[in-house]
Formats: sequence, structure tokens, C-alpha cells
Amino acid sequence: MFDCKLYFTDRNDKILKSYENTLTSIRGIQIENTSTKDPKKYSEFNNYFGKIRDLILSASELEKHLNNEYFSERSFETLSAANKSFFEEIRGSNYDTSYANPKHAVTVFGQEFGGMLASLYLTFRRYISFAFQHRIYKMESYNRVYLDLVELYNSGEMNYSSALSIATRVEKDNNPDDVAIDLKSMFDSGFEFFTDIILNYDLSDLRYLFRYGINITDNEIKTAKFLNQYPDKKIKQLAQLIVHAYLRGFEIEGKDVSGKSTVNIMYAIGQERLIRQVIADLRDVNLTAIVHFPKSTDPNKQVGYDHRFDSALFFNEDYSARTIQNNEKAHMQCKTITSQYSGIIVCEKFGESAFKPEKKDECIQFSPEQQSLYQQHENKHRMLQDKFIPFSQTSFSIVAFPSPEIGDNFESIFEDIMEVNMLNSEKYETIQQKMIDALDQAKFVHIKGKDGNLTDLMVQMQPLVNPKIQTNFNNCGADMNIPVGEVFTSPQLKGTTGVLHIEETFLSGLKYVDLKLTFEDGFIKDYSCKNFENDQDNRNYVHENLIFPNDTLPIGEFAIGTNTLAYVVARKHNIIDIMPILIVEKMGPHFAVGDTCYAWQEDKQVYNLLNNKEIMSRENEKSALRKTDINQAYTNTHTDITLPYDTIGFISVVKPDSKYIDIIKDGRFVLEGTEELNIPLDE
Repeated sequence: MFDCKLYFTDRNDKILKSYENTLTSIRGIQIENTSTKDPKKYSEFNNYFGKIRDLILSASELEKHLNNEYFSERSFETLSAANKSFFEEIRGSNYDTSYANPKHAVTVFGQEFGGMLASLYLTFRRYISFAFQHRIYKMESYNRVYLDLVELYNSGEMNYSSALSIATRVEKDNNPDDVAIDLKSMFDSGFEFFTDIILNYDLSDLRYLFRYGINITDNEIKTAKFLNQYPDKKIKQLAQLIVHAYLRGFEIEGKDVSGKSTVNIMYAIGQERLIRQVIADLRDVNLTAIVHFPKSTDPNKQVGYDHRFDSALFFNEDYSARTIQNNEKAHMQCKTITSQYSGIIVCEKFGESAFKPEKKDECIQFSPEQQSLYQQHENKHRMLQDKFIPFSQTSFSIVAFPSPEIGDNFESIFEDIMEVNMLNSEKYETIQQKMIDALDQAKFVHIKGKDGNLTDLMVQMQPLVNPKIQTNFNNCGADMNIPVGEVFTSPQLKGTTGVLHIEETFLSGLKYVDLKLTFEDGFIKDYSCKNFENDQDNRNYVHENLIFPNDTLPIGEFAIGTNTLAYVVARKHNIIDIMPILIVEKMGPHFAVGDTCYAWQEDKQVYNLLNNKEIMSRENEKSALRKTDINQAYTNTHTDITLPYDTIGFISVVKPDSKYIDIIKDGRFVLEGTEELNIPLDE
């Protein structure tokens, strides 16, 4: 069994005495600023600091008792009740009056202090995670923040600047040693906190779920129960599919996995039986799995949405430069570990209720100057990452499964998605090649909507010097992205013009109503949606959640999805609006705004395995800027937006002589040799 406390012993021992001293001080602390002229505000501050004190002390007490006996001696019901109590404050309407809510915090503390205090309060709620992983060094650093802030308050001289300096001290002063610890938890096979849960506990005893210290709901419990009873043959089939797809990604991209020894796995809690088999299959091909941070049902998505720009509290040039410098030092410490990293396998879940965020003016925002600096910072971070973990040497694979929250027919949906995920890749690739042969004749591709869909877009293709040995499109089977299938390219920006319109879509978990993007020479020129009554609120919503931190975005990808079975399954169960983009992008033509699919790897030659033609469309005019100014080359985002088949009037290849070839017409594949794709639509 893995002992997390032992793993962090060296780091914890250095501050153990200080940690105990801070706890002693916190237990005896008095909150007594009598200089305030506002008794009500004094009462709120007293309650605020009191609640944080209780969070600290309860988490520190919990940390002392967290061992195997803690879980084996308590019933499922007791552990479940404790887990629920950890997250109760931010669930549902409870969040309305939580100090973590910027709207509430601004109401009681005022505009100046509210956002900052809400951000700090949310930080102290992370103590549950620190306690479960015995990261005492983290708790000690924030304990000192708490004590210093209370001392400032008690002095009667609590101005915003001084309070902000204390509240953001840990984030601003991130040192290389602590960054290295975080890197090791992501890339070191010796950090087995999560892997230990998967491999070394009885998965039929669902008490194992509470060992994570993460929010556990009926979704996680029902998923675990379902997979525990799932046929062993199908579990092995799924695991084999996932590992095969991961390895095939290396083959397709001409990368060598033989010199690597580790692979990261992200998954949804409840999927442990499947992940256990995936880990075993990876071991058979000499790859050791590392599990960094599994996902569970979010207790309240509004919390993350409210705090998505909290780093604006401390983000400036000095912070950016120091962070990059400290990250480089940390990577140097961990270079032996990271050099063994081959990539990531992601097992997503979908089916949770659609999230419609509440707009709050009280939330912290980036200034225009911070926005520009943040974009540069992200580019520098990506460059640093590529230096130590080259994108040209790693790969990935993603697959998705429904969560029980999808509805009472969860088991039926799971079986249908299982069928979709297991579709024969070679069959689709053969059909898709016929499509590519036609698309490679195009000067541009014309996409037009119907029945109220206002899409009318000309997508310019990259010129091919020698079509006999060159192609513009990647023939994508079930490799990096499961399921099959799609063909995709990076369009030429100049000449790509028109309107992309989606009546309703969900991007990164957020709903968009009547999303309309107008492109000119490949870049978004105008944008709108109808989520809110006010037009400016709608523009802000699109900018903050789709375009930020950029002022505009290029079309980085144009693709045609060919998985009509996935589309039929989604329509059958009425779940299109909650399907993951991983599957949705295979259910029609889609356009990615942001970077190309080859970002940071443009100079590596890639070939279609079916005909051995080199894929030439690996860059566009935007990414080509890397040769002169890398800060101008990348947007560090890539968001797929899909047009459903039933909204498509036509997709046509327009040749240099203005003759055209129809690929799709009235939502059906009409190109000769692709008609078989219509079979699921007819059944």
C-alpha cells in the first residue's frame, strides 16, 4: 500500500515545527478589531475569519486520522456523510451565502475587498485535498497567511494593498522546490496515491471511493456498481481498444514510444475497474501508468466559473517572469522523470446536466494589459514545456463514457456508446479516403446551412504542389480520438470567409444559444449569441469563454465527421446537447477556432497511413509566424464547433475551374463511395 505521508516526509519535516506552532496560534486566536465604525461589517469579518479557522482546524485534525483504519473501521454511510459535509457549503443555494461567492462577499465586505476575500476563502477550502494527501507543507504556508491577515485586521489598519499582499503571498512566491513536488505528482511513477486506490483495494467494497477526498455523488457510486457487474470480456475489449488506440497514435504520427516508460491517465471516479485493466494492458507493453487527478461530479460549476480569472489579483510582469523561471528550475530537477513521459490517456464522462452560468459583475476580471501579458505568458509556458517534454515525442488518446446522471436509461446508452466506440476503424478509413481524394481537388470548400441555419462559409484549401504524393487531409480513425471517424485539415486563412451559425451548442460545458461567428480571411471579425437579453452581455460571454485571452481567433481546423451511428444514437436518446465534443465532432462538419491540430509540431512530417501521402496542411499563416515571433504564432486554445447533419444544406468541393463535387447534400453523404455512411440514418 502507498503511504502518501511517507512520500512527502522530507518536505513536511522541514516545516513540521512551524506547522504545529501555527495551529497553536490559530486555536487561541482572537478576532478583535474594535476600531471599525460598522458593527455589521465587523460581525461579518469576525464570522469570515472564524469560518476559516474552523476549516483549518477540522482539516488538520482530519489529516492526523487519515489512514487505512480510518476507512476500514467506518461504514459506507458514515464515510459518505463525511464526504458530503466537505462540500455542502458550496452546493446549490448554500453557495448564495458562502464567502466563496464573490457576489455575497462583495455585498458584505464591499467592492474593494469582496472579490479578494472570496478568492482567499476558496483557497482555504482546498484544505480537504491537502489533508487527504498529507500535504502539510501546503497547509503550513496558508496557516501563516491566515495569521498574518488576522493580525493586520486586528491592528485596525487593514488597507486593500496590504491585505492583498498577504492573501496572494503563496501564489506569488511559488518556489522551484514546491513546483517540483507538483511536477512529480504528475510525472513520477513513484507517486501512487491514486494508482494505489485503483490497484490495491477491493473495488466491490465501495468505501474505496471516499479515499480520494473528492466529491462523491450517486454518479460515481452508480458508475462503480455498474462497471463492477459489467462482463469481464467487455472490460477487456474496452481496455484493449484504449491501449491500441494510444499506441497507434505514435505510429500514425511517426513517433517512437520505445524509449518512454510512463503514461498519464485521467479518468472519472467510478471507472476504476476499467482503468485497472488499462493499467495492466499498458504494463504488458512496458508502460507504467501515472494517475494525477481523477475527476468527479462538480459540486457546483458556478464556483469555478466565478473564480476563473482570480489570478488577475496578482498577475503581472514580475509574477510571469518569476513563474517561468521557477518552472524551468523545477523542470531541471525533474528532467529524468519527465524524459520518460510518453503522453496521456483520457477516459472522460458525459451526461451531466447542462450548465448555464449566472453572470456576476462582482467576479474578478483581467485588465486589457493583463490579458495581453497572459497570452504571452502562456506561449512562454508552452515553449518551456516543449523544451523538457517535447510535443514531437508524446501522444494521447481520448475516449468518453456516459455518467448515470444522463438518465434512467443510462445502461442502454452505455451499451450504445460502447458500440460506437468499438466501430471498425479500417472500414471508415477506406470510405474517408474517397472523401479526401475529392477534397484534395478543392480550391475551397463551400458549407451552407438550411432550415434556419445561417451558415454560409467558404473555407480556402492550402495549395498542393504535387497531389500525387501530397494531401491536405488527415484520415482519422479510432486512434488519438475514439471513436472513428473524421477527415480534417488546417485551412488557408486568406480567402476563408463567411458565417458559421449554430442554433444551440455546448462548448467546454457552457451553453451557447444562436452562436454566430463571422470570419474574414480566416479570423473572427464579429461574434454574437442570444444567451442574455443584453447584446453587450452576449458579446462579453462569447469573448470571455471562447476567445479570451485573444482579441480574435483564426479557424485552426476544418473537418467532416463521418460517424453517423453516433449521431443516430444521440438523437435516439435525445442527448445531443450533453454529448462530449469528442463524439460530437464526429457527428458532422466541425470547425475549430484557435490553433491547428499540429500546433508546436508543424515541422514534423506526417503521413496518411492508407496511401502514404504527406499531409502538407500542418500550418497556416498564423502558426507560420513562429519562425519570426513565436508570441504571435499561437493562441493556446482549440475549440471544436460542430454543425449537425440535419442543419446542412450542402458541403461541396469547389475546384479551381469552378466545377463542384458534392460531399453532403441535405444532411446525407452523396459522394460516390461514401453512401454506406447513410445506413445508420436510414435505420
